[in-house]
Amino acid sequence: MSLELKKAIEQISKDRGLDRDMLISTLEEAVRTSVTRKYGDDLDVEVHYSDDTGDIEVFQFKFVVEEVEDPLTQISLEEARQHDPSIQIDDEMGFRLKVEDLGRIAAQSAKQVIIQRMRDAEQELIYEEFKDRVGEIVSGMVQRRDKGGWVINLGRTEALLPREEQIPREHYKRNDRIQALIIDVRREGRGPQVIISRAHRDYMAALFRREVPEVDDGSVQIMGVARDPGSRAKVAVLSRERDIDAVGACVGVRGSRIQNIVQELHGERIDIVVWSPDIATYARNALAPALVSRINVDEASNLLEVTVPDDQLTNAIGRKGQNVKLAAKLLGWKIDIFTESRYHEANAAGRGLEQVASVAEIPVDKLMETGFRSLDALRGASDAELAEKLELTSARIADLRAAVNFLSPVVEGVSEKRDDAESGEE
Repeated sequence: MSLELKKAIEQISKDRGLDRDMLISTLEEAVRTSVTRKYGDDLDVEVHYSDDTGDIEVFQFKFVVEEVEDPLTQISLEEARQHDPSIQIDDEMGFRLKVEDLGRIAAQSAKQVIIQRMRDAEQELIYEEFKDRVGEIVSGMVQRRDKGGWVINLGRTEALLPREEQIPREHYKRNDRIQALIIDVRREGRGPQVIISRAHRDYMAALFRREVPEVDDGSVQIMGVARDPGSRAKVAVLSRERDIDAVGACVGVRGSRIQNIVQELHGERIDIVVWSPDIATYARNALAPALVSRINVDEASNLLEVTVPDDQLTNAIGRKGQNVKLAAKLLGWKIDIFTESRYHEANAAGRGLEQVASVAEIPVDKLMETGFRSLDALRGASDAELAEKLELTSARIADLRAAVNFLSPVVEGVSEKRDDAESGEE
């Protein structure tokens, strides 16, 4: 039995990767717990595992007294001297207990404690292992559907693929093998919970590190990722070496590298964007395949006003606004897109307001702040409204109206030309 116990400890330590000393300590504690459950907490015992023989030795200690009141914790002087003639009152004497005498219930209790301690230790090892693997791609087998998503078997433990971390329109069934990114490892009562994702933007970055050696060694750096999982993504890259083409490295010979990533993501379209420290240049690249005429940068509002040729508006916005949304997400800026026609019309109207403001001797900003953003708005306002909001005299109001009437046909002419052009296109 002793040799069997010793072999069991060695085997468990090897198979489960658990510390041998921890197993022995757990075994000793389990036996001590079983003894106290059977005889009570007042019993003074020590448990020791012999590494040489594989035996578990249990010693009970009793105080030497004149008259015994509690046989579990005390022994009479007369009886004690039968074992040790030199013993004195108040000395403590140890007696070896037979583990076999613990009984079936006590042995079962010891077994449960050992199993629980082993499980706790194993879960701690799993937590320590996986918490350092956040950001790493793992492969597993779809095991079952859970109320929060899918449970994936990773071998040593299970992971959860939540619904919100799945790629839309992807369907799984039991025993499917899938890959995903570890995004979190949580301590929970039933053990560590590994959370994985296929929709996270970092998953795409990790796929590029795996498929593109230049990304893995840092020659090409991924500066940002924006995803509409399962549909389209934009990845910004920057070459750290003059002789390395960042886009070419990511695409690979005949598109071999990018196709491996697209295949893993079940057809998700990927645009490779060249990163630039100049936000206007970066925005032009991010809005591809649309051609951009001009970009006005409003740093105070974190806004980009982008003008594109009329025939490029659809490309710039993309299906359901996808292209401009992904570009804005990648840049971290708000983007407003205008066609050339709308841009010229707005400029003409803006110049008209500036001229009216000059005639009325008021700042153009004041016109805008009080709601007069167009010549039509000024034309439709009453004299009382103009006097109250703009603080104008009757003479200034008359000058303002004369300027509005003079400039309105010019602006309207621009609008009419645009309408005619649109009609011709149809």
